[in-house]
Amino acid sequence: MDRVKSSMQQVPNAIPKVIRRTGANSLELEKENFERGQAVSINKAINTQEVAVKEKHARTCILGTHHEKGAHTFWAAVNRLPLSSNAVLCWKFCHVFHKLLRDGHPSVIKDSMRNKADLTDMSRMWGHLSEGYGKLCSIYLKLLITKMEFHIKNPRFPGNLQMSNRQLDEAGENDVNNFFQLTVEMLDYLECQLNLFLGVFSSLDMSRSVSVTAAGQCRLAPLIQVILDSSHLYDYTVKLLFKLHSCLPADTLQGHRDRFQEQFKKLKSLFYRSSNLQFFKRLIQIPQLPENPPNFLRASALSEHISPVVVIPAESSSPESEHVVETDDLVDMDVPVMPAPLETKFDDLFGTTAAVDPFNFSQNGMRKDDKDRLIDQLTREIQALKEELESFRLESGRLCQALRGRVSELEAELAEQSHLRLQAAGESEFLKAELDDLRRVREDTEKEQRSLTEIEKKAQANEQRYTKLKEKYSELVQSHADLLRKNAEVTRQMTVARAAQDEVDEVRREMQEKVKAAQDVAEKQEKEQLEQLQDLQRDLLSSRTELDSLKTTVDSTQQSSEVLGTQLVDLESEKAELVQSLSKVEAELAVQGEELEKVQSSLATERESGVKTAETLQNQLNEKESREQALESQLVAARWSGLQGALEEAERIITDSLAQINDPAHISCTSSADYLASRCQASLVCMDRLHSAREAFLADNTGVSELVRVVTQCGHLVGDTIVQGSATSHMVPVEQADALSESVKLCGAEALDLLGLMKQRDSLTAADSSRLKAALEAILATAEKLRPRGLELQQGELGDMVEQEMSATSAAVESAAARIEEMLNKSRASDTGIHMEVNERILASCTELMQAIKQLVVSSKNLQRDIVESGRGAASMKEFYAKNSRWTEGLISASKAVGWGATVMVDAADLVVQGKGKFEELMVCSHEIAASTAQLVAASKVKADKDSANLQRLQQASRGVTQATAAVVASTKSGKSQIEEKDTMDFSSMTLTQIKRQEMDAQVLVLELETRLQKERERLGELRKKHYELAGVAEGWGDGEEVTG
Repeated sequence: MDRVKSSMQQVPNAIPKVIRRTGANSLELEKENFERGQAVSINKAINTQEVAVKEKHARTCILGTHHEKGAHTFWAAVNRLPLSSNAVLCWKFCHVFHKLLRDGHPSVIKDSMRNKADLTDMSRMWGHLSEGYGKLCSIYLKLLITKMEFHIKNPRFPGNLQMSNRQLDEAGENDVNNFFQLTVEMLDYLECQLNLFLGVFSSLDMSRSVSVTAAGQCRLAPLIQVILDSSHLYDYTVKLLFKLHSCLPADTLQGHRDRFQEQFKKLKSLFYRSSNLQFFKRLIQIPQLPENPPNFLRASALSEHISPVVVIPAESSSPESEHVVETDDLVDMDVPVMPAPLETKFDDLFGTTAAVDPFNFSQNGMRKDDKDRLIDQLTREIQALKEELESFRLESGRLCQALRGRVSELEAELAEQSHLRLQAAGESEFLKAELDDLRRVREDTEKEQRSLTEIEKKAQANEQRYTKLKEKYSELVQSHADLLRKNAEVTRQMTVARAAQDEVDEVRREMQEKVKAAQDVAEKQEKEQLEQLQDLQRDLLSSRTELDSLKTTVDSTQQSSEVLGTQLVDLESEKAELVQSLSKVEAELAVQGEELEKVQSSLATERESGVKTAETLQNQLNEKESREQALESQLVAARWSGLQGALEEAERIITDSLAQINDPAHISCTSSADYLASRCQASLVCMDRLHSAREAFLADNTGVSELVRVVTQCGHLVGDTIVQGSATSHMVPVEQADALSESVKLCGAEALDLLGLMKQRDSLTAADSSRLKAALEAILATAEKLRPRGLELQQGELGDMVEQEMSATSAAVESAAARIEEMLNKSRASDTGIHMEVNERILASCTELMQAIKQLVVSSKNLQRDIVESGRGAASMKEFYAKNSRWTEGLISASKAVGWGATVMVDAADLVVQGKGKFEELMVCSHEIAASTAQLVAASKVKADKDSANLQRLQQASRGVTQATAAVVASTKSGKSQIEEKDTMDFSSMTLTQIKRQEMDAQVLVLELETRLQKERERLGELRKKHYELAGVAEGWGDGEEVTG
């Protein structure tokens, strides 16, 4: 009793103190109490004890996020925990954090993304442990990171993943690409859930009842959140896959289906195992999945799909209900200034009604007036405190409003800064990636630049080497040309010098002859003068003797003395003249001697200069010969190198041909025996040329150009023979194909051996082409055996057949024209009216067609004559037809077809005129004749010259046949329509029942005719195939197909 009184006396004083302290720092105190309470709950929920997290502590943390609209307090408390040093502590943190992501405030995910890097590092760190909680923590952290990333990418999905079908459609924005990507992300999310499921189950000893132990419950408790998430993910994945299958091809979604079926099997097994554990039976009702996964290829299977629903028993309170209860005790900062919170707190402390007596005064014998007085006193004090509190509330409201504005500004700035930081981080990562790419590109570029520099250096060196070689070659060519010119000049000079020497010798001989002649003349004259002088001297002596005798006889006669004086005077004058003439002759002799000396000196000078010139020319000639020898050696080396290059190129061609026959892609290539035989013949001709060119080269090294050409041509021809032989072997029976393949390979080996021998100078003489020729002849013999039988006809047979068939065709056309004329006369005599008009028109058009065909045959004969004359050369016409047997056989076949068509058309026209035939037969015959004439034109002009006049006339005749054929078809159709118009349909006398019956009969007839038409078309196709086969057998195609098949 005294204790109650004392308590009553203490209450009035204690309450004002608490309220006064609360009013003074209500915001700070409330925040401090909130943080303290959150820290206590977090520390109690996340500890090192290996027991499951208590629900009330986790619920308090969830309510705290809703109170502060975020997870700042949670992360502030968690960051102080040693999560990296204790695996159990980290495991329980993951459990609590998972609950916050599911049931906490939506801002928890955004606030937690700031710690994504720390969580990733922690997951990597715990991943190094291979067992225990460490491995489980690594898997759980990866799951939480995946969950945060999924909700950041898809903000429409709430943390607990509860959405309606309409919201799910809105999340994809009705875009198949978004649904496709969303399905992939959900499959990744579900994969992480299943990994945690399997990790927990694999870490437990399922042989014991682990679900009832504290350690087992600690590991199993987080799986409740996993079950809740995976059930929704499974449901949404099924609906999205059905939606995707309705928009995309099934092959595109094959990977999605395979991955979903694998996850379905795992999830079904894990749900079944979890439902059998005692721990889950009292906390959650786990759904069971169907026996088989949904069939997404059947759209109606969506209606059979039942969404799995996880049921939590009612006794386990939901976070939402706890939130309603708990938040009543929290201070709501958004409520306007009202006295209700104080009354609420007062009621919570002292009761809500006066009828209830919390202190139970009446039972303690207290008087009613004391109670009333106490109540009045307390009421007054409360009123005073309310007024004081009112003023505090006004002040605090104003401050709160200002603080809210500031907080909003700071939050906006913080959000902007966070956005900028995230953007900067993204840009930084992007720039880092670009930087790495640029570094790699730079390294690659540097490597490529270095390699390019080396290549450029090599190319420059090669180019310089090539330039030097080219310059050297140009110099050699120029020097060779200069030497040739100098040689010609020296030869000319030597010729001139020799001519000059000859002229000098001739002049010298002439001068010597003249000198000798002059000397002889001078000697003769001197002798004559001496003789005359001696004669004169003798005469003088005789005269003196006579004078003496006369002197003795002078006295005898005067007359004889005077005569003698006169004679003496004459003799003296004559003597003086003789002396004078002698002096003149001597002077002339002296002059001639001087001239002779000059000529002799000039001849000596010219002889010396000629000798020097000859020596110079001889030296130049020697130098020229040495240079010519050097150039000749270089030319020989160049010729040999050219021959080596040609031989190597031929080897490469033949090696490539041998490689082609072993290539799988070459199996589809085919060829004919005719073409193979032509290639073998060309190769054998080229082998003969190769033998002649080799012999000429061995006899004279200057004949290398012909050998190079022949070697290159032989390489191409032998390579082509190898390829065509292999292609021909693909179309012949197996045994013949094997033999031909072996012959082709042997030919290639012999060709390579021959070219190898020819590449060496020592073995060039011993290189024998007989083995290669033998191999080619063996291939040619095989090709001749494989040629069709139609080619075995004798020359006379083919030529005679062409003439016979062309003559038979002309005769058939003439006969057909005569028959048509006869039918026309009969029709005019027997028919009247429409029938006569129709028959005349049809027979007239047929007559025009026969005339056109006749003109075509004549033009074809003329063109064939031109072809044979221009192409046979020295051969006869029959030899030309035999040589071109394929073309000849085509010509024969076309001629046969034209003659046969004309005969058949006349028969059909005869039946039509008589009224027994069908118009359709006549039209078909016309079309057959047009096709046959087209075949004849094609066979005739295939070898014709395009500028030939006969070819132009043949084409004009072909157009005439086409027009005449069209006229026959048109007249036939017109006549048919005129005749059928007489049979008009009169249904005036028929009743409705009769008309209905006739209509049904007509429908039956139409169906029967359509069926018959389809069958006849099929029969026509088979007949054409059989016709083609029989024509091939008749003309040798069958053997060709067997050979080439």
